[in-house]
Amino acid sequence: MARSVWKGPFVDGHLIKAVEKSTVGGKHTIIKTYSRRSTIMPQFVGLTFGVYNGKQFIPVSISEQMVGHKLGEFSPTRTFHGHGGDKKTTTSA
Repeated sequence: MARSVWKGPFVDGHLIKAVEKSTVGGKHTIIKTYSRRSTIMPQFVGLTFGVYNGKQFIPVSISEQMVGHKLGEFSPTRTFHGHGGDKKTTTSA
């Protein structure tokens, strides 16, 4: 279910402060965050976020096409190891 329009997009307050500090300071370091639920704003374009996926911080470089999406969409939490193989084909004749 989408968030109502009159509320506006959700962004954690500490994340906005970190972005403002990074843009004013001029240094482009990775901003580490656990907030996968925050919406990407136009002010974030050009910055790199370290989004936590439950195990490690995945670096996500923000581009203009990402505006409006959530940070968690670009940091997968599950690892695909492939489908189970057919055990009959592993034996050689």
